[in-house]
Amino acid sequence: MKFKLIVALFFISFLSFSQKGTIKGTLTDGNMKNAPLSFANALLKGTPYGATTDENGNYSLVVEPGNYVIQFSFVGYENIEVPVTVKSGETIVINKTLGSGNYKLEDVVIQKTERNREKETALLLDQKKAVEIKQSIGAQEMARKGISDVEEGLTKITGITKVDGRGLFVRGLEDRYNNLLINDLQVPSNSPFKKIIPLDLFPTDIVGVLNVYKTFNPNISGDFAGATVNIETAQAKGATTKLNVGFGYTTGNNGEDFLISSDANTTQGFLGLVGNDRKLSQIFGNVPSGIKLTSAEAAEVYKNNTWNVSEVKSPLNTSIGFLHTDKFKFKNNANFNYIISLNSENKSTIRKGVDRTFNQGQGNYDKNMFLTQNNYQTSSTALVGLKYKSNRLGIAYNSFYLRSTESKIDDQLGYTNSLTNNANQIIRLNQFEQSDYFNNQLLADYAITSDKKHTIKVGGSFVKTTFEQPDRKFIIGNKINDTDISTTYGGNNLNSQHLKVKGNYYVSGLLEYNLKLKENQNGKSNKLAIGFNTFRNDLSSTYRFLSAKPLLTSTLVTNINTIDTQISNDIAYGIISITEESNADYKVKFNQFVNAGYFNLFWNFGKSLELNGGVRLENSNRILKYRPISFSIDDPYKKDTTEKLYVLPSANLKYALTEKSNVRFAASSSITRPVTMELLPNQYVNGDGTVVQGNSNLKDAENLNIDLKYELFPNSKELIVVGLFGKSINKPIEKIFIPTASSGGQITTFQNSKKATLYGVELELLLQMSRVSKSLSNFSLGFNTSLMQTDVEVDFVQNPLENSANRKLQGASDWLVNSDLKYEFQFSEIMKNSMSLVYGVYGDRIFAVGTAGLDHVYEKSFSKLDFIWSSKISKNIDVKFAVDNILNPKYKLESGKESTVNIIENSLTLKDYKKGVGYSLNLSYTF
Repeated sequence: MKFKLIVALFFISFLSFSQKGTIKGTLTDGNMKNAPLSFANALLKGTPYGATTDENGNYSLVVEPGNYVIQFSFVGYENIEVPVTVKSGETIVINKTLGSGNYKLEDVVIQKTERNREKETALLLDQKKAVEIKQSIGAQEMARKGISDVEEGLTKITGITKVDGRGLFVRGLEDRYNNLLINDLQVPSNSPFKKIIPLDLFPTDIVGVLNVYKTFNPNISGDFAGATVNIETAQAKGATTKLNVGFGYTTGNNGEDFLISSDANTTQGFLGLVGNDRKLSQIFGNVPSGIKLTSAEAAEVYKNNTWNVSEVKSPLNTSIGFLHTDKFKFKNNANFNYIISLNSENKSTIRKGVDRTFNQGQGNYDKNMFLTQNNYQTSSTALVGLKYKSNRLGIAYNSFYLRSTESKIDDQLGYTNSLTNNANQIIRLNQFEQSDYFNNQLLADYAITSDKKHTIKVGGSFVKTTFEQPDRKFIIGNKINDTDISTTYGGNNLNSQHLKVKGNYYVSGLLEYNLKLKENQNGKSNKLAIGFNTFRNDLSSTYRFLSAKPLLTSTLVTNINTIDTQISNDIAYGIISITEESNADYKVKFNQFVNAGYFNLFWNFGKSLELNGGVRLENSNRILKYRPISFSIDDPYKKDTTEKLYVLPSANLKYALTEKSNVRFAASSSITRPVTMELLPNQYVNGDGTVVQGNSNLKDAENLNIDLKYELFPNSKELIVVGLFGKSINKPIEKIFIPTASSGGQITTFQNSKKATLYGVELELLLQMSRVSKSLSNFSLGFNTSLMQTDVEVDFVQNPLENSANRKLQGASDWLVNSDLKYEFQFSEIMKNSMSLVYGVYGDRIFAVGTAGLDHVYEKSFSKLDFIWSSKISKNIDVKFAVDNILNPKYKLESGKESTVNIIENSLTLKDYKKGVGYSLNLSYTF
């Protein structure tokens, strides 16, 4: 029924739209031998209807039937006015040539205007003219498509898919292979478990343009393999104040039975402000001492730090945002603009499904449980941006703050350690996670000479980050009924962990000098850029363990949701003591200092061939200080130092076959650095005994990259691209299992394999459906796909228990598809609508490499279909309605079918769940 309603509304809107008429044509420049006149104006006098010509001089206006006067204008040119009568369903073509006419030079005041880089046509034009291979999406396109955050926006780029909770995969390569710049400056992640900041934290209000570089250039970080994303923060174009609110409901998530920590089931918890109550008490000091708390000390520690869980109904997802911008113009084309953006979002998710692991080298389950996850998440962002621009000087200051929290209650029910006779074991995780990210940037550019032959660009940033999982609690026992458990103190029962990764400082900087060389005979300027980049990252990680140790042997039966009273009484009666059991490896210090110098040459060979080539010299110094678990807490730190100078050449060639088509070739050398937690020598321990362990011996992967691409721009709104790409990765970093004893928990770690090669083909289409039929002139189709083959040569010295000498690359899909079908219509010049069906799917990929006879764990193919309806219903009010994950397939991890050990279990599924179908409504009012 809902689908029929959507279809009915769709065609009612179409019939209404079809009664209008169209005025279109081409404007040419009489002063330039009738060349196309880009960015000229076509305006219907006395009405709000107007359009701007594209790079081919084309314009189009859709209007109600009637009599009009159309006025064509361009700065410094004579205006032309033409009367026109528009009839229903009719298309009128008016082509005109504009020139300076009788104007004298002294009559004309020529003002420099900046092209709006956020427009789709402008970005396509930039893509066409750029020598390097890049793709961009701007604020205009994101608004039209109803995109709400940066991560969603980037999925519109060829070869990029979004994986729930794991960030973006580019050309099938996972988050580890990506890099992030903000306003050309290198930035750290807010989480040690991710290579870059989760981009769904960035609302589109604070974004001007997203640039995605799929080929390496000397002026970006050498840490490049999948893609480098450069976020250009938004700039004010005038006085705007906007308020938006949003509401969301997801089937199987909102309005369902929901568990939430009692301290989060408060007003403070709704805002995510419960971290202070969970922090490690100063009673334990800064260095583990094995302290046993007295009853009074324990009561003080747990006064505001609850083990209790509230049973509620999960609330609706909500969001609120505020945006204010303004721009001031001064004499001599100088201007000042500012932007202030505040956003907050709350979200509840429930995940239910199996959670299993196989015994290493054996065919039975080590763990076979059913997992129920209850997550309550908050995120808040704030941006202040200031920019001054004159003819020769530009200065910008950006300060943004990101904060995200998650209150999580996980229940696992089943058995562990292959104890099939104890299938009622319950493991509860009560976890709060918080990240804080504060980035301050100052950038400037200056034209040393008035003709801008010599220019410089300089910038720097200072970032503070904190990631915490304070008081990560575990309760382990046997389930008796819906609420009661039987448990004993000791072992891993009733333990808590305190993880904190503190970014002491992160600084980055850039300095670039640009020289514009003499124009060649074709009027094109050659350029030389010489620059310097640097960043320094200093952080420390602490990981403390507390245990409820039994002083008297006892078994207790208690309500798992209201266990606080039992624990407090047992502490008071001397039945248990709270004891710290941290190991010598509780603290790790990390410092990385990278300095790079580069030169980049832009050279035109004749009319059609252009080169962007150069070399980057990047020196990396990495220092890890830690105590292995076998050390004593009083032992001096072990110090691992890794220093290397990388020579990273690159070349991008573009040959313009015609005015509308290019052939591109790119080749480069680059590196891939590990994610922080892949490198830190911590053992991240879960309640079920599984462990994620860092590897301090990881080396940077070294990459050779090749791309060949043909692109055709039929017009300013269409694109056809076919590309070939290949990579050779020396010492690729991969997730792998470490075999353990016959039971007792699976260990996942990270290793360098010997070598990986991958190659593939990409296809991208952006087409207007008017090519098929005039009746489809308001439809457009976007489609992109990547097909890829990978091969890894295994290093049996580093990984002696791998199953074979060759396999596919961990994290890489063989294929992926993204597509969207859009229908745009309007009831008037103001009331504009856009409907989109968006579909994405990727192929199976290795989630973790198998060992000791067990096949790899595969992340199974997952498809996603979304519907988005964005509508501007008045000058001030915008509405977005979206249906997310319409097909609602099951997400799955499965063990492969090629294990050499005898699998005795019926199912190879290791994890599965459904996300649910999400419905959301967002309203915004512009003052």
